[in-house]
Amino acid sequence: MGYRVAIVGATGNVGREMMQVLAEREFPCDEVAAVASSRSHGSEVEFGDTGKMLKCRSIEHFDWSGWDIALFSAGSGPAREYAPKAAATGCVVIDNSSLYRMEPDVPLIVPEVNPDAIDGYKKRNIIANPNCSTAQLVVALKPLHDAATIKRVVVSTYQSVSGAGKSGMDELFTQSRAIFVGDPVLPEAFTKQIAFNVIPHIDVFLDDGSTKEEWKMMVETKKILDPKIKLTATCVRVPVFVGHSEAINIEFENEISAKEAQDILREAPGCMLIDKREDAGYITPVEAAGDGATYISRVREDPTVENGLTLWCVSDNLRKGAALNAVQIAELLGRRHLKKG
Repeated sequence: MGYRVAIVGATGNVGREMMQVLAEREFPCDEVAAVASSRSHGSEVEFGDTGKMLKCRSIEHFDWSGWDIALFSAGSGPAREYAPKAAATGCVVIDNSSLYRMEPDVPLIVPEVNPDAIDGYKKRNIIANPNCSTAQLVVALKPLHDAATIKRVVVSTYQSVSGAGKSGMDELFTQSRAIFVGDPVLPEAFTKQIAFNVIPHIDVFLDDGSTKEEWKMMVETKKILDPKIKLTATCVRVPVFVGHSEAINIEFENEISAKEAQDILREAPGCMLIDKREDAGYITPVEAAGDGATYISRVREDPTVENGLTLWCVSDNLRKGAALNAVQIAELLGRRHLKKG
């Protein structure tokens, strides 16, 4: 016996990826509902590459009764309005927006990092999926923290345009074409030109000069991994379609060598170490796209601080940063609590 699963935001980049991951991982589904806004009602989306087409249902009139799990990827607005309604019927919501992440009674889960935290989901029947850049970061940090205790992290991100949705991907394509043919370049989805450029600005600015994306990385890492960790981030949008990259500098309480870190990361769940000190001996977003691993490269010791390491981390933001992590949460929920399939 399997689950009845609703995909909310089924027509978006992450919603489609959620259906792809559910199909690939053979998640035990008796029924899958594609749920979207009323303007998509009646349109069809494919369930992964199975050839099975699902007709979209309107979220405004969707009956949540009898559904086991709802994977939400429709933004904070729909999550605010409809996630509590779904949860009230007994349907467990796994939400990809930032709305519930820092609620003290909502677990924020990366299964390889803090699986035990899922046991608190019954307080609200809602589980939060972390920010895409946070998810890959904590997968890389967790095994190293266990080995040598992290004190401080400085991270610079190189985030792909797919993190801004379909409109971001379309803008990179349109602007790149416009530059080649000599047409005007007009920023719409981003604040400045993204083609052949980088933009050190993701989400809104806060009073201290940081952006909300940078704040998310800090507070979410503390909630997921350890509140004692100090973290500062600079988040940058780059002209890459899929895949977020991060340059991570870590300061530890205890001594740890680059060789020890490599050995740990090679065996760590969710991590894939590709670290040869030669041309092409590292991973870039192109190689990570379509894969679920968090890739680690360029592990080296930082001589400017005591017990310091620097590394390079790349992951498909639509997968581990969103859809895959949500499905892994659903799998964890099934193993520990729902007991079907």
